[in-house]
Amino acid sequence: MPMDTRTRSVSALNGSMFFFLLIFLFSLFPSHYHCAVDVDEITPSQPLAQGQALVSPGHIFELGFFSPNNSANKYVGIWHKDISPRKVVWVANRENPLAATDTSASLTVSSNGNLKLIDGKQKSIWSTNVTSLVSSLDNSSVAAVLLDNGNFVVNDHLGAELWQSFDHPGDTVLPNMVLRYDKSGKGNFLSSWKAENDPSPGRFLLGLAPQTPSQVFIWINNGSNDSHSVPYWRSGPWDKSSFIGVPEMDHRYINGFSVDDNLKQGTQDFSYSLYDKPVAYIYISPEGIVRLTFSKNDGKWYVYWQTPKNACDIYGACGPFGLCKASAYPICKCLKGFVPKSSAQWSKGNWTGGCVRQNKLFCERQTNKSVSSREKQVDDDGFWKMVKLKIPDSHEFITAFNAEETSDDCKLRCLTNCSCLAYAFVNNIGCLVWSKDLIDIQQFSASVGVDIYIRLARSELGEGKPIKLIASLTAIGFVSILAAIVFGFYRRQANQKRQNFKSTGMIKSSRDGLREYIGKHDPSELKIYDFDSIVIATNNFSLANKLGQGGFGPVYKGMLQDGKEVAVKRLSSSSGQGIEEFKNEMLLISNLQHKNLVRIMGCCVKEDEKLLIYEFMPNKSLDTFLFDTRKRAVLDWVTRFNIIQGIARGLLYLHHDSYVKVIHRDLKVSNILLDEKMNPKISDFGLARIIEGTQNLENTQKVVGTRGYMSPEYAMGGIFSEKSDVYSFGVLMLEIISSKKNTSFSLYDQQLGFLAYAWNLWNEGRGLELVDEILGDSYSSLEVLKCIHIGLLCVQDNAVDRPTMADIALMLSSEKDGPQPKLPVFTIQNTAHYPQPHSENTNSSKNEASITMIEGR
Repeated sequence: MPMDTRTRSVSALNGSMFFFLLIFLFSLFPSHYHCAVDVDEITPSQPLAQGQALVSPGHIFELGFFSPNNSANKYVGIWHKDISPRKVVWVANRENPLAATDTSASLTVSSNGNLKLIDGKQKSIWSTNVTSLVSSLDNSSVAAVLLDNGNFVVNDHLGAELWQSFDHPGDTVLPNMVLRYDKSGKGNFLSSWKAENDPSPGRFLLGLAPQTPSQVFIWINNGSNDSHSVPYWRSGPWDKSSFIGVPEMDHRYINGFSVDDNLKQGTQDFSYSLYDKPVAYIYISPEGIVRLTFSKNDGKWYVYWQTPKNACDIYGACGPFGLCKASAYPICKCLKGFVPKSSAQWSKGNWTGGCVRQNKLFCERQTNKSVSSREKQVDDDGFWKMVKLKIPDSHEFITAFNAEETSDDCKLRCLTNCSCLAYAFVNNIGCLVWSKDLIDIQQFSASVGVDIYIRLARSELGEGKPIKLIASLTAIGFVSILAAIVFGFYRRQANQKRQNFKSTGMIKSSRDGLREYIGKHDPSELKIYDFDSIVIATNNFSLANKLGQGGFGPVYKGMLQDGKEVAVKRLSSSSGQGIEEFKNEMLLISNLQHKNLVRIMGCCVKEDEKLLIYEFMPNKSLDTFLFDTRKRAVLDWVTRFNIIQGIARGLLYLHHDSYVKVIHRDLKVSNILLDEKMNPKISDFGLARIIEGTQNLENTQKVVGTRGYMSPEYAMGGIFSEKSDVYSFGVLMLEIISSKKNTSFSLYDQQLGFLAYAWNLWNEGRGLELVDEILGDSYSSLEVLKCIHIGLLCVQDNAVDRPTMADIALMLSSEKDGPQPKLPVFTIQNTAHYPQPHSENTNSSKNEASITMIEGR
């Protein structure tokens, strides 16, 4: 063979091998990591293989194989082409995934019009259930195509539609797609994904409710046959132009939303088409948030609207006969004529029990007794008007809107029906009445919503008989005399409080007063924010921005006008401890500067509102990772050891290096925040105390902290010192090593606490058994054993035996060993059995997301 011919043959062979090698390498990766080959239809003779994408004619949508967020599973789905980040709007096999390693799977369509997903072993994973009118079609007579509206359809040889994906929605509704409910109880609902990497049906459903006029609901899937029986959010009735429970749809709102109530056919259809935003979608997230998202043709997505966005949007937030107003605090109050069903629960901020009527209605009182027409005329029930409301759920449609009928006609219909509790005459709808408990009522601040009339006894309206007026005047006279006596006492108390105000430096409710107070204490770089700017930054303290909730109030994520993200702690006006903790954090943290302490940026006071503004920690708190079965894998040993060292450095600064010695008193896993690089920052200084000079021990009559983290001398005797923080740090270290909560730990049926269990393992030479099993063997045995040793030294019963933070920092950074730790006798029993002081008020601080949560035990 000539040399040049042989060379060309070798080159050709190498080229072929290289080509096949590339194909093999591409097949190892999920389809969204490589360029797919576009096809325009799927036929029985041309299935869709991996590495291919079915594309709509206008190149708007594409369908192909994908693995969500590096999942171990693979699916067939539809998404918008060339828009980032990718949002999958429909999934074929959401309940029957393929293995990500299966590279031979394909999607095909049979000659009878059924789609089938076949795995590498030629087993059917998913299929449609089409009964074709033509049983013997040739292979070229049926095809599956993807339309420019995102609908995936199967057509026969005449172009007739045999099946379409729009009839089988997932978590997304696209423009011109219809969500339907019919009188037979059938309908197509959106169902959320279980998680961002798991498209199987999750906890939330969205669809139309069988009411006239229609409402859109989010339900929590409770697993029953009637799987959408637990309401989570509702839109309010459709008034032929907007949903009256969605304030964004005011009278100026121009939209393409449509609800068709076909009473004759018994069907209700919801659809939308945004003429100014043709590329859009509505979907329900795994967390139950509905978002309307659109693209500006710049390859990106933007959120146009979302709900629920505040606590009042949650269905029944204030219970029956409760009124919710998001801009108020507390957000719930009872309707006129009603009182809390449980005053104890109401005072704790648990409003879901709702309210009960104070005085019976006339209809209820006249049961089983005759009433004269004169008595009825004087004593009959009346109505109390409320404005700008999202009207209650469970309305009954009485008459359609017409120009001749008035609100008085609707009132008469309600008044003559003893079971009618309220009525509303709504433009474009007509007369609505309520005979069930009034629930999910929200009051809007803007000029939206409708008026509703609540049925009350005449006595609640001040329209009783003359004798009642005389009795009222007599009562007023008596109360006036009593008030004069009380006033004298109050003046003396007020003078005393005024003196206390001057001596304690109580914060004034004005911006100038706050500036004056801060100026006296000279904190460094503490900015005073305008309340309105914080309202804008947090989207009016919307539920979607909420990071956590506690006895001191909720914490929200915010975006300032300069684009900086912040965390805003909104102290509850009903918290008896709020003022002291507000002053403590505002003045204490602003003067403590360390990379392992959370940084406060400013504060705000307006009347009863007290806000603290912190730097935002994108990874939230340590417990969101440490105690989550999936997320804790992010915490490898290097990360955990770095967190332990960072916390130790922060405490060393507080105890020894800052200008004053500070005892945190509430150190725990949820008060450790993590920045974008997973570096720890100690937070929540509302309970911290400054120890003057060389003073080491203090006694308090109010024990504060969290069960499981409090040292014995503090929990039982109220004595605290820097060694109290050392004890908490020891508990925290052992939790970080094991990923076990100290308060939820139990060893079979033994009453053996977490700390005693750890000590037993250490004492028996089995300390490494405490390590979180998810770490496998990827950790340093020497570092782990050192940390367990230090942790057990920290949790010794006697404070004198515990090391200082200076000792701990030295042991963590060197080969130095400490003494043998003693058995923590105090914690042999489960921490749920800790003895508590009988005469002291014990509080708990619990942080679920970012800053603080305080609650009574």
